[in-house]
Amino acid sequence: MPPVFAAPSPDACPVHVIASDTFDSWLSSQPQRVQAWATAQGFTGACGQAVAVPAADGTFEMALAGYGNDAARTRRRFVLAEAAAKLPAGTYRIASGLPQEAAVTESLGWLLTGYRFDRYKENAAQAAALVAPDGLDAGAVESLAAAECLTRDLINTPASDMGPAELQAAAAALAEEFGAETSIILGEDLLAQNFPLIHTVGRASDRAPRLIDLRWGSAGPRLTLVGKGVCFDTGGLNLKPGNSMALMKKDMGGAANVLGLARMIMAAGLKLQLRVLIPAVENAVSGPAFRPGDVLTSRKGLTVEVNNTDAEGRLVLADALMLAAEEEPDLLISMATLTGAARVAVGPDLSPFYTDRDTDAAALSASAAHTADPVWRMPFYAPYETMIEPGIADLDNAPSGGFAGSITAALFLRRFAGDARYMHFDIYGWTPSAAPGRPKGGALQGARALFAALPGLLEL
Repeated sequence: MPPVFAAPSPDACPVHVIASDTFDSWLSSQPQRVQAWATAQGFTGACGQAVAVPAADGTFEMALAGYGNDAARTRRRFVLAEAAAKLPAGTYRIASGLPQEAAVTESLGWLLTGYRFDRYKENAAQAAALVAPDGLDAGAVESLAAAECLTRDLINTPASDMGPAELQAAAAALAEEFGAETSIILGEDLLAQNFPLIHTVGRASDRAPRLIDLRWGSAGPRLTLVGKGVCFDTGGLNLKPGNSMALMKKDMGGAANVLGLARMIMAAGLKLQLRVLIPAVENAVSGPAFRPGDVLTSRKGLTVEVNNTDAEGRLVLADALMLAAEEEPDLLISMATLTGAARVAVGPDLSPFYTDRDTDAAALSASAAHTADPVWRMPFYAPYETMIEPGIADLDNAPSGGFAGSITAALFLRRFAGDARYMHFDIYGWTPSAAPGRPKGGALQGARALFAALPGLLEL
């Protein structure tokens, strides 16, 4: 279950959030015993510090949470989460010191310290529970936490239990929760209904490829989300080495992220028409596997020369994007764990995104800054179009040379988005080292920033 706020209680321990530059004045206003305890514990108000101050009866009279200074906070996403993780189990309430403008982000970070992926291992660890701060829309923050936990759970689940059918079931469960509708195009029907690239990538697996189609809402602007759902990627016949294959259960991270974003949208009741398309496949190796050198024909009619079967994500996305474009949505967004080049460029935390519209980029960057969901704009650099144009087909799925890998992948996808207003996210979908509010494992990236920006982007 996703973490939620604790019920208000007179027994909740008050938490004083204290910045390092206000600590001395705060401490001087406290009784001598509180001063002595805080000093003995080495508390200075530095980011992430936490001290529980005991009362005479053995309970806690108060807790202190370090909030650091401006410079220190810029190096963290969830400042309060670091302190929350160090507090003893119990129920807490914010008594003072938390800036109102930071309440949503810091409360979300506190909730996310309670996330546990315990499907395969009993986890008895208890997190410090938080009463929702005064004036906070608790339901809205809990909804953000639930979306993040949904995405994390989907990515963290190993491919043995998260294949195309299980991803379909997860989408169906989400649809049922919010009164949405889903439909599926499965296996050989993909060929009959002209989704040849999705079928080709998934045909070598005994877990049938499929296109998942979720719809919600009947009025307002049309938003379509497309998420890469490669439930495991061996690399195909261009087989990945073992160390590169180890995390390939997360290659459906784009699908997990669009489902997380869809959950936020539906829970908030945004006045729009939402469509979510997920090409769900397993890129396996067997006799029917597609081969390097093959030339494939896409739904759009463009031919693609396969120079690397490990560049399969853009293939399945191409057919789904073409379907999305045929409906002429007001905004079309794709999310995918697409290229290692993006990780080399910006590392695991930032979400590179592409758009032709400067106003959309500015709106997204602004929302990212206040949602602790960092993004970075990358260019649809037109002179690189020639790099994805091979000699014997319209497009090349894996240009040689290795330069600009994320950009050329984005340019490839843009060929299938038609005239739609299009944004593409080349995410990592994984936190490689634990951080406050973000345990090692599956990660939601870019979705909260998008959710915050959508009212402005779509004039809701």
